[in-house]
Amino acid sequence: MSQGRGRERTVTENAAGFEDPSAEVLAEAAAAFGLLASSARLHLMWALSQGESDVTHLADRVGGALPAVSQHLAKLKLAGLVRSRREGRRQVYYLDDPDVVTLVRVMVGQLNARTQHASAPVHRLRGIGG
Repeated sequence: MSQGRGRERTVTENAAGFEDPSAEVLAEAAAAFGLLASSARLHLMWALSQGESDVTHLADRVGGALPAVSQHLAKLKLAGLVRSRREGRRQVYYLDDPDVVTLVRVMVGQLNARTQHASAPVHRLRGIGG
């Protein structure tokens, strides 16, 4: 009996030829995405994708209380998504991984563009026949 097409591939290889990640890697990725599911933490990541900053400036930028922003940064740092260094008495936070910067910029940028694009026709229609 003949087996179905593609059965020659290993179980962990998909059609593009890439191996599927291990369960451990997927769990780590899910945890990282879980951290980014918070709009406050995602806003911090967005701000840091634009450049490094200390906690005071980040709190001002995202409109959060200093203790809450510090807590969010600690979680992101623990997950390896954010890094920091000391400059005198200040702790400066930054994104060290260019892939993380790209991921945040693309995800938020695309959603922002979709929102603006989707609302544009509505604004034009409101001005018609009014």
